[in-house]
Amino acid sequence: MTKDPSLENAYALETPEDSVQLYSTWADSYDSDFARVSDYILHEQVARHFVNIGGFGPVLDVGAGTGLCGAALRARGIGRIDGTDISAEMLEVAAAKDIYRATRVENIFDGLATPCGPYQGAVSSGTFTNGHVGPDGLDAVIDAVRPRGWIVVSVNAQHYETTGFAEKMSVLEPHIADLSTTEVAIYGPNATGSHAKDTALLLAFRRA
Repeated sequence: MTKDPSLENAYALETPEDSVQLYSTWADSYDSDFARVSDYILHEQVARHFVNIGGFGPVLDVGAGTGLCGAALRARGIGRIDGTDISAEMLEVAAAKDIYRATRVENIFDGLATPCGPYQGAVSSGTFTNGHVGPDGLDAVIDAVRPRGWIVVSVNAQHYETTGFAEKMSVLEPHIADLSTTEVAIYGPNATGSHAKDTALLLAFRRA
């Protein structure tokens, strides 16, 4: 796995170790080199949807990265946000923004800590996609949220069927409620390149 930070290499990730390696080198420039230049807006879509359906804190931001989604939640009045990510370097950037109540370096497949008890809601932007976290990671997110708490997770639309998310949502039906699926743009109108028109599915549901 190359260490060069780029969108193409991010899509080519295969293991958690690959993610740690790539994002450790991308952390300092991620906001300016990727988010701003590519007109990345998925975090805004996730935060807006969470608020619009009635989500509130305390919230766990899963795959928080440099804090883009956390900042979008805070801008919409959501307080008591914690962030978790597999990359310590990305979370260092996020922590410096003074958005999160706490940040934790965690591998989702080892479970997610809830030191203050289950969260009222959870969000995840850009983490559930090819090469990052697959559908089985949803179990840990659900476990971290209180019954009836809202969860909004983005899944790259191109990979939704092929990587097993559709099947996983069917398996989860007895454990969730009020499921809706909304397709949104990942990048804004100023985006260019081969992924400029990529879309994501926002999976919104409550823990039953």
